This record gives sequence, structure tokens and C-alpha cells, in this order.
Amino acid sequence: MPKRFYVPMFQHIGEPCRPCVVVGQKVLKGEEVGRAEGRISAATHAPTSGTVVSIEEHVIGHPSYLTVPTVVIDPDGQDQWADSVRGLVNPLSVSPSVIQEKIRAAGVVGLGGAVFPAAVKMSPPKDKPVKLLLINGSECEPYLTCDSQLMVERAQEIVAGIDIMMYTLPTNQCVIVIEDNKPDSIRAMSQAVQPFPKMRVQAVPTRYPQGARQNLIESITGQEVPSGTLEADMGILIHNVATTFAIYEAVVLGRPLISRVVTVSGRGIVRPANVQCLIGTPVQDVIAHCGGLNPGVRQLILGGPLMGRAIKTMEVPVVKRTSGILALLQEEIVERPEGPCIRCGRCVQVCPIRLIPCEIAWRAKSDQMDRMAEVHLMDCMECGCCTYTCPSNIPLVHYFRHAKSVILADRLAQDKLRQDKARIQAKEARMEREKAEKDRQKEAMKAASAARKSAAETGKGALSEAVQQGGLPKS
Repeated sequence: MPKRFYVPMFQHIGEPCRPCVVVGQKVLKGEEVGRAEGRISAATHAPTSGTVVSIEEHVIGHPSYLTVPTVVIDPDGQDQWADSVRGLVNPLSVSPSVIQEKIRAAGVVGLGGAVFPAAVKMSPPKDKPVKLLLINGSECEPYLTCDSQLMVERAQEIVAGIDIMMYTLPTNQCVIVIEDNKPDSIRAMSQAVQPFPKMRVQAVPTRYPQGARQNLIESITGQEVPSGTLEADMGILIHNVATTFAIYEAVVLGRPLISRVVTVSGRGIVRPANVQCLIGTPVQDVIAHCGGLNPGVRQLILGGPLMGRAIKTMEVPVVKRTSGILALLQEEIVERPEGPCIRCGRCVQVCPIRLIPCEIAWRAKSDQMDRMAEVHLMDCMECGCCTYTCPSNIPLVHYFRHAKSVILADRLAQDKLRQDKARIQAKEARMEREKAEKDRQKEAMKAASAARKSAAETGKGALSEAVQQGGLPKS
């Protein structure tokens, strides 16, 4: 238990959370501290009982020292669960919408790295039914073994989570995909699925990046995922084994996503281990739990060595996407200055989805963002194979991430312009309608006034004629 927790409000894809606590408030373990904003969002919860001491900007695991609003909690040592943490006694007897709401309220996201809200994926459109559920246990990045260890120790719970998911979607076929270098995981999961004929375990070759959705689908079904196509369009849904375990805990035990298994490894760690880590724990506390650092650490990485992000401070907290904390010595990293591209084509040869990384990087460096669609930048999974194999040591993935962020920012700006334009047009249309309505009312009032005047004059004329004819007295 660390002395202080830092719970960021932005740990997922989509809209950030909004803090729903105030400074000085007492919170219990599992109590919501960040409320989801919008459909693509995920709530955050207190990792333990304690007191909210501040809501401040705090650094997260990003190379640019990015800070986000963070709820800071001092634990009280009681680790007391909130009364609201209650699971379903028999999940397979309730409506799927009840299960979907449980997953949403628990703040479960994809723990394989995508951190997409799981409740959204568990609510597929009616016109896109799920025919095949793939559970990703391949864990293909070097160093990382957190998913493998979870499968060995929590196989029964993972299978129970799969059963809940198959009932909720619904679907009748599930394949648990594990790389063949994990015999203990294969054995544990194979034993756990024996009572479930609709589930099976399939070993696949150990080959990075086997866990990417395109590679996973092609390995199991033999189908290539077309550019710009989602797996949902093919009737396939993919979830990570850690996400599946989190769904089990959310539905059966009622527990929100407040912890995950993290691999702490690298030759710079005194006692490498897989640890069950509370969300919001500073990296320095996790490393201290594993005996601290050996002398000569040159790089700290959150995640794996290929897709992870280097960090410069150990004050960053563990978040939902933190699969690993790596401390690497000099012999584990390559430090060479970036050279010019020699057009050797090695990056093209190793790209798992057949892109041309050198061309994409050149366009990113020359600020040709408007031409990125021609080279399919958005199809890049950022696996890092191209960067790893480049003899000129060009940080290709960094250029791709930069280009994606620029394009995304431009899209957001364009969306804002369209929204502003739509609001202006709607306001102008409303004002025109209001003016037309006012003009109509004025015309109606004029017509009514004219009718009354005409009626009055007609009445006066009839009265005068009657008097003249002697039919009525003059007074």
C-alpha cells in the first residue's frame, strides 16, 4: 500500500472523466471518483479507502511530460470496500443489458493496450451480430508475462468471464488464442474450458506481433482484415484475457477496475516479478516493492520494449493500460544517432500489415499530412518492428505517432468548425422561423383588427339604415 495514490481522469480512449469528489471527502474502496462523460468513456474508482487531498494536474506516462487532472488520495489503512460493490448472484439469469451496465459502471477497458471501453464493445449493433469471440492471450511482446501468469493462476475465473460474455453478446463460438511458448497457460486454460464445449484453446506460433487484431484474425480464420475495416464488420469480437478477468470481477463480484497485473522486469530490477497492482500507485513504489533498481539503469519504460513509452520520472502512476514497468541496462538498449534513410526496404519486409514505413515517415517529416491517407497511416498498429530493424536507427514509430496526433487534432478542429457552423445555421434558421412567426402573428392581428373594424362599420351601417326606415327609435 503506497502512501499516496494518483488516479488520473484520463486512462482510456474517448472523453476524459469528470471528477465527482471534492477535496477533503472521505472515499471507500471501489467508490466512483471520476464519472464517465459521453458514450466512449470509462469511470474511475478509488483504489482503497481514504481521503481526497487534492484534485490537480499530475504527470502521466507520456514522453512529453503530459499532465492530466488527477484525484489524489491518501489511504487510511482500512482498505474498506464501498457498500455499492455488489455482484450478480446468477449473471446468466438476468437481461444482457444489466450485465452491460455492470461492466460500464465498473470502468472496464481493454487491458491489452487499446483501453477502449469494454461496455461499448459488449453492446454490438443489432445489424452486426458477433459470430466469433476471440480471447487474446498471445502476449507477444518481449519481457511481458502478466497475461500468461494470470491465465495460470486465474483460469477458472477467466473462463467464467468468457461464459458471461458469450451469454451477453450472444455468440456460440469462442477461441482462446495463446502463443505456443506458454505451455503452462495452454494447459491451465485447456483444463478450465473442458466443461464448455463452445470454447476451445488454440496455440499459435510465437511471432511478434501475433497479438495484433489483424494478425490474430488471420491466424485463426485465415481472413485478411481489409484496410479501414473493424473486426465487428466481420462478425468478430476480440477481448484480452485480463479484460475478460476484469469483466468477471465486475459482474460476479461487483468490483470496479481498480487493479491489474503488471510485469516488473528488465535487468535493472533487483527482483523481477508479476505484481497485482492498484491503479494510481506511483511507479517508484512498485519498483521499491520489487527490491529497487540495480546500478546502471539507462531507460524506464511503461509497457513493452516495442510498443511501450519511455518515461523520465518514477512519479507517474500505474494506470489501466500499464502492462509492464521495465528498467533496462545499457546492454538491453540500442543508442545510436539517427541517420538518413538508405531505402534498404527492411522496414517494408517486416511490417506485419504490409505498409511502407519509410514512405510514411518521409511524408510525416516533410509535413505532408494531407497525403497520409494514400499510404494508409491509420492502419499502422505501432508495433515497432520497423523501428527495431532500421539500420539507420530512424525512430519511425515516433514519426507515425506525431502524424496521427496532428491528423487527429485537425479532425477535431474540423469537427468543431462543423459543429459551430451547424449551430450558427440552426440559430439563423431559428431566428428566421421566429421572424416569420412574428410576421404571421402581426398579419393575423392586422387581419383580425380589420375584420373587427369592418364588422363594426357594417353594424353601424345596418343600425343607421334601420333608424332611417323607422324600424328603431333614434335613442
